[in-house]
Amino acid sequence: MANHEPFRIEIPQDAITDLHERLDRTRFPQQIDGVGWDLGTELEALQHLCDHWRHQFDWRAQEERLNAWPQFVATIDGENLHYAHIRSDEPDATPLVITHGWPGSISEFLDVVGPLTDPQAHDGRAEDAFHLVLPSIPGFGFSGPTVSRGNDPARIAGMIAELMAELGYERYIAQGGDWGAIITTEMGRIDAEHLAGIHVNMPTALPPKDQEPTERERDALAAMAYYRDVDSGYAQIQGTKPQTIGYALNDSPAGLAAWILEKFRQWSDCDGDVFRSYTEDQLLTNISLYWFTQTAASSARIYYERRHSTPPDTRVDVPTGVARFPTEIFRPSRRWCEAAYNITRWTEFGRGGHFAAMEVPHLLVGDIRAFAAQVREP
Repeated sequence: MANHEPFRIEIPQDAITDLHERLDRTRFPQQIDGVGWDLGTELEALQHLCDHWRHQFDWRAQEERLNAWPQFVATIDGENLHYAHIRSDEPDATPLVITHGWPGSISEFLDVVGPLTDPQAHDGRAEDAFHLVLPSIPGFGFSGPTVSRGNDPARIAGMIAELMAELGYERYIAQGGDWGAIITTEMGRIDAEHLAGIHVNMPTALPPKDQEPTERERDALAAMAYYRDVDSGYAQIQGTKPQTIGYALNDSPAGLAAWILEKFRQWSDCDGDVFRSYTEDQLLTNISLYWFTQTAASSARIYYERRHSTPPDTRVDVPTGVARFPTEIFRPSRRWCEAAYNITRWTEFGRGGHFAAMEVPHLLVGDIRAFAAQVREP
């Protein structure tokens, strides 16, 4: 059994000073007048965010918010696994593990922890309570850089399943978006005997070759083609040469912010204005976790590992809930997903995007509660 060491976030002041000095020395590139975001992260938006990072953003305040969660680090399968473990005061609360993705972190969950662990204080019932486990994916955040190759989603799913077992949770629910959804799907395959169900907000399913697509499915196929042709450059780089881009992301805070900000804008329900969906502090807390832990390069490696592994293609038979948001990257139809998952709950929302826990936390919380009520043992 792994040794679970208590952990507290304490970024050295020297690291904050270094960040400020680097931001002061940023060399922003020229931008063609009128191009907006067509060529990538827009100059004025990035300058605004970097100025806020340098002069207004209070890391210590965000550090204090995160340190309100009990946190630990364990070594599982040779890699460090950092996690927050927030137990509800409700003794019969349902264990729930939520896994983030890229370019996210556990800071995505700052606005859902309270409603999930203390529902009566947030328009819920006592039976809606959860004991929460929030792991930092190996290679991300305070899990630190990975030290070995082969950390693909299936291996990470095994680490998180082992973590839940070591915490004494014999029956639990797993939830995730982005890589968290892919890892959660793998958990549905490898730990089905302990899972009451899985809930994902980015299901992975391909269209059957022998079915004529509906009009909505043709829209989904068009979105997939757009992602492939226009929006997947970052994934091609991180899936082939992650170390190369890692040097730039690890050395330049402005470069790191540009790399991440563009995805928050592109994948959110913000009509092109990323600051309509998120505050500067929300965005910078997440970006700062990558910066201070120096995990931009190691987090990128999950794309390489996935590309160089053979993902299982067996159907997930545990009960599965899907929350589908309109500006999600991939929007497979229920018909496609039913070939890959045992769908027992399917919810389509009128707003929200890829980072639902940050952008529309109340909608995601409500759907997790409703799904848990369906699969929870009486």
